[in-house]
Amino acid sequence: MPEKIDYDAKIPNNVHLADDRRLQRALEGWQPKFMNWWGEMGPTLETEGVYLRTAVSVGRDGWAHFDHVNVPDYRWGIFLAEREADRRIGFGEHQGEPVWQQVPGEYRADLQRLIVIQGDTEPASVEQQRLLGVTAPSLYDLRNLFQVNVEEGRHLWAMVYLLHAYFGREGRDEAEGLLLRNSGSPDAPRILGAFNEETADWLAFYMFTYFTDRDGKYQLGTLKESSFDPLSRTCEFMLKEEAHHMMVGTTGVDRVVLRSAELIREHDTYEIAAHGGIPLEVIQRYLNFHYTVSLDLFGSETSTNAANYYTAGLKGRWQETRRKDDHKLTDDARTLDRPCDDGTWTSDELQAILLLNLDLRAEYTADCQTGVNRWNKILSDAGIDFWFRLPHPGFNREVGINSGHHVTPDGTVVDEATWEAARHHWLPTAEDLAFVRSLMHPVYERGKIAGWVAPPRHGINGKPFDYEYVYLT
Repeated sequence: MPEKIDYDAKIPNNVHLADDRRLQRALEGWQPKFMNWWGEMGPTLETEGVYLRTAVSVGRDGWAHFDHVNVPDYRWGIFLAEREADRRIGFGEHQGEPVWQQVPGEYRADLQRLIVIQGDTEPASVEQQRLLGVTAPSLYDLRNLFQVNVEEGRHLWAMVYLLHAYFGREGRDEAEGLLLRNSGSPDAPRILGAFNEETADWLAFYMFTYFTDRDGKYQLGTLKESSFDPLSRTCEFMLKEEAHHMMVGTTGVDRVVLRSAELIREHDTYEIAAHGGIPLEVIQRYLNFHYTVSLDLFGSETSTNAANYYTAGLKGRWQETRRKDDHKLTDDARTLDRPCDDGTWTSDELQAILLLNLDLRAEYTADCQTGVNRWNKILSDAGIDFWFRLPHPGFNREVGINSGHHVTPDGTVVDEATWEAARHHWLPTAEDLAFVRSLMHPVYERGKIAGWVAPPRHGINGKPFDYEYVYLT
């Protein structure tokens, strides 16, 4: 598997696509359908060039090239990380055997389903964010939006390649379906709920790229452990690209919090809406929503499907090789907290292999807390007495053991009437959404930025903030 990517091909790739003419023709037949989808459902703002990162290698060093690109001419392609010599299966009943280069027949349906679900999220986020360019707070942010979008499009290509290359006619049909579903469609919605939510403003975009793209990091991390080597290597390279998306979210929320802190100090009041800032309570309510919607993406806390995937070697744990256990989990136990109808909590001890979704969610939550700590430090450094908090994992849940209960952000189980009476304190209200959207006016002048968000500390690829990241029509 070459490190360098063949950009002379119609579809850039490092998988020797030209050696398989049938596969090459099938993917070249899918390519115009992808371009039609991008034209109809991709970013609505027209540009003449965006300063984008394009992968030129899958090696560890110097893998990307930066230059202005006309977005419709971006070279979406198929890139797999380098093959690890003599890689062995690291968990489950096949532990120690060589990894698979082809799909075992007994696991065909399950692997296809895992790839389709992952693939469905990639175009969904592009669809959710398609209108944001018309309200970008700066050229820097507009550039980051396009970078996220084109790489989500490339991640769709990654999954489509696997479906075409390894799953025959059914795989090709599923690849078609990835372009037929649309985020928020009443008739053909995306598979997972978070990818049917509206992303109508830039605070929501920052929260999405912080919380929901971070879920993607952990889902890709489990698939990276897969015994199906082409899937593993595909996800390994996707993780390299995904890191930038989370940086956009982390530093985006940083900059909103910093600007709100500046306005609080400048006007000596927490009521900064009248001064064009986003109040801290509104930021907390956005945080509550995006975090809990993202928690639902991990599925039910107890899952026989996840256990079966693990035992079969299809999907591992986050950083599986670093785990200090037998990598089979047949004799391990873990505690699960669950709410009771009488308003109390109880704990059950279950087989660890049944709680793999909970295990992954715990890793994710610890990671999310690092961002909350960052935002609290910004406030603390500014002398502002306010603390952001991750809500209890039982709060505002539609999936799992908490979905039938009304749990407050501090973990108190209450009745429906009490919860509904207080929800406006916890989740974005119609007034919150309308106010934040009222701030969303585009700023396209070099070196300028909207008044509700602070400028970044650093530009992209060593460029200054006032660089012309986007050429507008």
